[in-house]
Amino acid sequence: MELDKTKKVYCLTPVFNDWDSLNVLTTQIEKIQTKNFNISFSIIVVNDGSTEENKFVIKNKFVDQTILNLKINIGHQRAIAVGLQYIYNETKDYDYVVVMDCDGEDKPEDILLLLEKGIVEDSKKIIFAQRKKRQESVLFKTGYFFYKYLFYFLTGQKINFGNFSLIPKTLLGKVVHQNNIWNHYSGGIIQSKISFDKVLLDRGKRYHGVSKMNFNNLIIHGLSSIAVYFDFLSLRILRYSLYGIGLCFISVMYIFYQKMFTNNAIPGWASSLILIISGIILQLFSVTLIVLLLQLSSRKNINAPNPKIYLDFIENKEELK
Repeated sequence: MELDKTKKVYCLTPVFNDWDSLNVLTTQIEKIQTKNFNISFSIIVVNDGSTEENKFVIKNKFVDQTILNLKINIGHQRAIAVGLQYIYNETKDYDYVVVMDCDGEDKPEDILLLLEKGIVEDSKKIIFAQRKKRQESVLFKTGYFFYKYLFYFLTGQKINFGNFSLIPKTLLGKVVHQNNIWNHYSGGIIQSKISFDKVLLDRGKRYHGVSKMNFNNLIIHGLSSIAVYFDFLSLRILRYSLYGIGLCFISVMYIFYQKMFTNNAIPGWASSLILIISGIILQLFSVTLIVLLLQLSSRKNINAPNPKIYLDFIENKEELK
């Protein structure tokens, strides 16, 4: 890839006990660096409260590395948000930020493809990696398939990419001022209306071990992406509740018609059905009312985005140059 000048790229990766994979990742990034001197890499590692001893020992000749040690484990998405705020507030000389996992599933060599697309878009869009081939089990792929359609049904938006992305420096300020990225990074970007595009890339294989994301964590991660759209979701719930209430009223009118104007009525069945339908109407009304009250309450208590809240989570930092 020919560039008119050297591009400075920060690679941001959160880690929780996966030190062996991190060592492989940094080695791979240095190999890319040695073949592309028109790109200057630096690695920002967010140590998300790891409970195992730090085994990050590799000091590369060409790649600067900084480890941000957090006070506690705050989760993968919040660790990304902390790293983004750190880069935004405490670094100056860079062109792009790459958000990626350290386990090898986000392949380092694909950074060049993200960077190429970012340059084509004149650094006006965030570039995400959309997966065209995945390495996970059939069970995971099946669950992910249903998750994508559930997300679309509830939010009206399509999500078919994860955290692996390229953020131009010009857009990083908009990203760190989004409160929703603390719950779900990619979902927060979609909800924020920041311009983005996608590049089709294969998912890589893990360097070491197995994923720390168990079934429960995956469920929470998926629900977090939907929770970002609470405003839109509350309106969808209201709409479908009104449809349900309308259908219940039509059913009641049909029962009255059968009772009063036909000979099909069986003693006792009309009153029983009306009581059942009335209970359904009451439940739908109650659920809708609770959701709307929660929505109004959340809008009332909106806090201004704090782009320096990362300072509350960082215990110390280590620089390997």
